[in-house]
Amino acid sequence: MRHRWRWPEDTERGSVVAEFVMVTALLTALTLAVLQLALALHIRNTVLDAAAEGARYAALADSGLDRGAARSRDLITAVLGPAYATEVSASYTEVAGQPGVRVRVLAPLPVFGLLGMTRGLEVEGHAVVEGLDDE
Repeated sequence: MRHRWRWPEDTERGSVVAEFVMVTALLTALTLAVLQLALALHIRNTVLDAAAEGARYAALADSGLDRGAARSRDLITAVLGPAYATEVSASYTEVAGQPGVRVRVLAPLPVFGLLGMTRGLEVEGHAVVEGLDDE
């Protein structure tokens, strides 16, 4: 039987390609996870800002709950689309001991791309009701 003599580095042949594939797959997964988190935070911040703006609009002296909810719905639809503005409600509440308005929004929370939990994100915006004092 004949023995074939090999150089010591021949045993490592092909390991660079395997390492490259493993590291690339890991970095790709990590990058996609960070992008998904950024998308979810963007949607959350946009919906939260729209709810707060709707509450401020509803709290104006010449406005009302319906107009505040409509304002939030319009802002969400303009930025994210109508699927994120389906459940918007406004009600009167107390804010820091003063009469106020609360706008509540239930929106989808993306988990994988734009797919995710239908009612996974719930945010509220509050504002103190403005009044006209006759003095």
